[in-house]
Amino acid sequence: MLTAKVLIHTALQPEAQYLINFYKLKQDNSVQNFKLFFNDNIILIVSGMGKKNTIDSLNFVFENYSISKAINIGIAGCCDSSVKIGTLFCTNRLLPNINFAPITTVDTPLDSDENLETLLVDMESSYFKETCLKYIKDIYVFKVVSDYLDITIPKKSFVIELIQNSFNDWKKYI
Repeated sequence: MLTAKVLIHTALQPEAQYLINFYKLKQDNSVQNFKLFFNDNIILIVSGMGKKNTIDSLNFVFENYSISKAINIGIAGCCDSSVKIGTLFCTNRLLPNINFAPITTVDTPLDSDENLETLLVDMESSYFKETCLKYIKDIYVFKVVSDYLDITIPKKSFVIELIQNSFNDWKKYI
């Protein structure tokens, strides 16, 4: 029996880049349609943005690997400009020393909070949670505030920096 691995899911390559470097993950080039990186303990996938990419990549991993827990890490928009850019939240569990806030998942970027009832917004987390819960229960959704509902995708270097700066606060859950 293969040892169960920790699954880390990101939508964007810059969200994954620091983790790929830190854990010295190797890419599995045989995987099509999304990027998969691994070592002995971790599988990291970069699914691409949105519902279909998230669901398809997660189903592939759960159908082909033994997974002990799943973590989504990524950026999120925030409707409250008093929350500092770079603030880390867990959106599905109350954890010590990590902010908690509910999140709304949307299919297109929001440029206003007109119909938003949560502090945070992203394009993957509800699909991540729904899909993972079909297979396992140990799930974490971590989001780093990247903007205040700006539809422009942040620069890659900025996203890498946001994830890197938040890493020490959530790495113990890996």
